[in-house]
Amino acid sequence: MAKSSSSVGTVVGEKPAFGSRFLTSEVDVWSQSAWDHVPLPDDKVGLIAASLERQRLNPVPEAAKQKYNSTPSKYWNDFYASNSNNFFRDRKWLPLEFPDLLAAAEAEAGEKVVVEIGCGAGNAVFPLLSSNRNPLLHLVACDYASKAVKVVQQNPLYLNPPIGKITASVWDLTSTESLPNGVTPGSVDIIVLIFVLSALNPSEWNAALSNIYTVVLNSCGQMLKPNGLVLLRDYGRHDLTQLRFKDHRLLDENFYIRGDGTRVYFFHIDDLARLFTGSSCHSDQVLVTESAEAESDDGCFPPVPQVQTPEETGVALDPYLPDSGTDPAPASEVTITLAGIPVRISHPLFAINQLGVDRRLLVNRKRQLKMYRVWMQGQFRKIERSGEKVGGEQ
Repeated sequence: MAKSSSSVGTVVGEKPAFGSRFLTSEVDVWSQSAWDHVPLPDDKVGLIAASLERQRLNPVPEAAKQKYNSTPSKYWNDFYASNSNNFFRDRKWLPLEFPDLLAAAEAEAGEKVVVEIGCGAGNAVFPLLSSNRNPLLHLVACDYASKAVKVVQQNPLYLNPPIGKITASVWDLTSTESLPNGVTPGSVDIIVLIFVLSALNPSEWNAALSNIYTVVLNSCGQMLKPNGLVLLRDYGRHDLTQLRFKDHRLLDENFYIRGDGTRVYFFHIDDLARLFTGSSCHSDQVLVTESAEAESDDGCFPPVPQVQTPEETGVALDPYLPDSGTDPAPASEVTITLAGIPVRISHPLFAINQLGVDRRLLVNRKRQLKMYRVWMQGQFRKIERSGEKVGGEQ
């Protein structure tokens, strides 16, 4: 289904729409509070390098690292105990960024299962449930923070969904003991990961990808259907929040601890490409939109500019797409190094439908400050390999 609003507006006009505020002249920078399509300027390179070097020289003490990595759910439970559902705004922008979610909620879509992993207080599932017109849509929300799941289960929409079905339970993405409650093997059409992988230690990414693709322990079976989708949004390398971290916050390269004890990793686009496919991305797979994700007054996020389909461009985005007319190359087990940690995965697990870098310049006009935000966005399609256990214990 097409997006419900235009992804790109006109440059001129008294009040351009979010996603279409283009900075055409530097003298205009203070005339708006936010600008799209603004890359990091060259004069910031030295400041970025200095910030990262300062952080490396003053990392988290070795004795404290185990505390943060051993029980990460504790810190998220503490977070939701303090904030409940008052911290994050509803992610009303999701259907605009990921039209497959909008399509799954259409009245005639038929049986669809959408699983949000790392659901938090339900800021993604509840907007989708509110707009749902599909009586056969099953939304599954799971999080390893039990207090977050409790917040979801106490929401009036959860107790009395207008159309469709919703279930929520505690589930750890890095555990291979079971599937989430309400999920049967091979039933999931879409998995949603919004600022989730960044909360994991890079040493846990292998287990996380194993669970997303297939759970092999105790013969739990496949989670995603063949050609099922993973929709991802996460923090990008050299985002403002990364550069602002103070001393004794760096756990590992590009991996930090916040003041409340929760963890966050800042991705390079190749981190995600290699994690999902086993190899770096090619230039024709990458959408560098340098676009937007800053909240407007109503809590919505502007959409990423529309991506052209292979039919429109005449170029296939990935050789492993189901309609490419060729069989996937034989999978092979490879060891890849991510954030300095070797990870063994059998690849390719997924094909890249979309992988992009989204940027936005936020402006504090009163203090004359420029703030550069960076996010990663991806859509990955599961590659099915008959009779093969992929990504589990070796």
